[in-house]
Amino acid sequence: MSKTTSGMQAYQQQEEGYRIKALRLYPWVCGRCAREFEYSNLRELTVHHIDHDHNNNPDDGSNWELLCIYCHDNEHNKYHEYVLYGGTTEQKVVAATHNPFADLKALLNKDK
Repeated sequence: MSKTTSGMQAYQQQEEGYRIKALRLYPWVCGRCAREFEYSNLRELTVHHIDHDHNNNPDDGSNWELLCIYCHDNEHNKYHEYVLYGGTTEQKVVAATHNPFADLKALLNKDK
């Protein structure tokens, strides 16, 4: 058996271990799109490591979230873009400074 094959088997065993734990801990619902799963389509629900470290597998599941395969891919694409470009493509929303009701009392009492 080659070193690559044994490494892949070890990874698959590790993955299967935390996947079973995560499926027992959390409801079978995607953490992003809220799609619900049942046993027949459970293979489409994946375990995402929040800190992207697949070796960080605490028993309480604090580094895991269940995501459907589509949301999981999207999450990894966002992380990949962040690593490549140093940020996200999302625009920061600037807080509003205008208060349209600041002088409302004066405007209502204008006719009196």
